[in-house]
Amino acid sequence: MTTPNKTPPGADPKQLERTGTVREIGSQAVWSLSSCKPGFGVDQLRDDNLETYWQSDGSQPHLVNIQFRRKTTVKTLCIYADYKSDESYTPSKISVRVGNNFHNLQEIRPPARVM
Repeated sequence: MTTPNKTPPGADPKQLERTGTVREIGSQAVWSLSSCKPGFGVDQLRDDNLETYWQSDGSQPHLVNIQFRRKTTVKTLCIYADYKSDESYTPSKISVRVGNNFHNLQEIRPPARVM
């Protein structure tokens, strides 16, 4: 998502999109996963249904790769994780990396902590 102004912490991304505060740009990207179980892939990760989700099926680290076809400024990234629903699969750390290609990715500091 991109935002023209600073987004308040804990704000509802869907409400912000409805009011024009943010714009969802994920559909402009190519999404890939390090692994997934059948029926728990990119479509479920992106479908806006809180009952569906991505489930990896391989060794760590588990990766979500989002590649835009052209240079794109992203100011806000929203990730929904529900520890109460499934604590064993909820990540304890999320690392966000940016770059011009897969081989020059640099981690944005500080890494996001999941609560």
